[in-house]
Amino acid sequence: MPQITSPAFKENAARALADAALQKALSGSRGAFLARRQAAIAALPEFERLREIGRDIKNHTLAHLDFYLEAYAAKVEAAGGTVHWCPTADDARAAVLAICRRVGARTVTKGKSMISEELGLNEHLEAHGITPVETDLGEYILQLRREPPSHIIAPAFHLNREDWEASFRAAHTDLPRERVFRERRDILAEARSRLRARFLAADVGITGANFLIAETGSSVIVTNEGNGDLTQTLPRVHVVLASIEKVVPTLEDCCALLRLLARSATGQDFSVYTTFSTGARRAGDLDGPEEYHVVLLDNGRSGMIGTGFQDMLRCIRCAACMNHCPVYGAVGGHAYGWVYPGPMGAVLTPSLVGVDKAGHLPNASTFCGRCEAVCPVKIPLPGMMRHWREREFERHLTPATVRGNLRLWAWFARRPGAYRAATRLAVGALSLLGRGRGAFRSLPLAGGWTRGRDLPVPEPGGTFMARYARAQRERRA
Repeated sequence: MPQITSPAFKENAARALADAALQKALSGSRGAFLARRQAAIAALPEFERLREIGRDIKNHTLAHLDFYLEAYAAKVEAAGGTVHWCPTADDARAAVLAICRRVGARTVTKGKSMISEELGLNEHLEAHGITPVETDLGEYILQLRREPPSHIIAPAFHLNREDWEASFRAAHTDLPRERVFRERRDILAEARSRLRARFLAADVGITGANFLIAETGSSVIVTNEGNGDLTQTLPRVHVVLASIEKVVPTLEDCCALLRLLARSATGQDFSVYTTFSTGARRAGDLDGPEEYHVVLLDNGRSGMIGTGFQDMLRCIRCAACMNHCPVYGAVGGHAYGWVYPGPMGAVLTPSLVGVDKAGHLPNASTFCGRCEAVCPVKIPLPGMMRHWREREFERHLTPATVRGNLRLWAWFARRPGAYRAATRLAVGALSLLGRGRGAFRSLPLAGGWTRGRDLPVPEPGGTFMARYARAQRERRA
């Protein structure tokens, strides 16, 4: 398993805020996602209706998940494939390793797969003498740098162009000094020149899956580089890594969700490549693998069924929530300390690794609601983050000072008269103490706030409730 540093989220975030290169990358990349998504949605009048359809497809599938998984597996096996049912990450790693060992694999090419990151698959294969080669452009540069992805669709979101060039020069020692990397196409050309031989040499190709179709036994991947197609057609063996919630009933359902996916993720009508794979090569096929395997991972997901977190399993991994999240936009993905960052990670990570390890994540939210507003399948992310905060509180995982302050606030909140009197007293005292200055730079009992920001001095006129009541009286008069 990859290292989980979610318990150190606050320290991770502080480092991220102080990292000038990261802040440059975050500020330079984020706006493009938002603008392209908005343009794509504006060009599709039925987008809101399509969101409802997508939500309903996923809800129906989750309500009958056992049926559709069994139907999917039967179709895969009828097409000559093999399904490996893996309750845990250990089971999935063992299944992949067994396939590679049986065919004598020494090199494995990989298309982009967040499930492989969840499994820590690269490290596992390397430990057993098998060389994994990432073929997605972003994943390839991260493999050279020995870094995890910071974004689920743009894994190198945290890097600047100069970072790419420096990494290539460090890893590709035969690069001529005069070679320059001014534009994206220069980076693409260098990666392709190195990967071409690796595609041809690979014994096994491993891809993720955006969707699994119960009606046909097909797996579906979407890419913009074509590396996924080469990964699954050139090697003798194709292994699909997918979690159980990726299944959908029919081809028609899959196409509806595909119309949501690219628009929400990259602002495209469809990704450049949308590839459907069904089984191994058949007689008469010009290409394709000799063996086709699907490794189906549970890893805690079935435990979410029937709970307040089931809606999270609707996620189609578009990353719209993190692209619009002010917290992710400030600290990037690595601060979240595991595979899934942003709002979707703030809900999914505690479900998979435990709220004791990931309790900071659902607290890292302004509750602005933008994540839910842009989610293509209408996942109520803020509500589920609140649920995790409640679970954390119930299990006494929050600091004693936080719990004590919440109890104090709750006492006043249940007594409106006392609450109004206390706020009047506090506002009056702060106004008196802050007379002649605009903000407090330090204040007893408020050090957690003033260490990172000023505390404005209350304006004359009393509390908000008092000013609101006065305004209402004046309006009636």
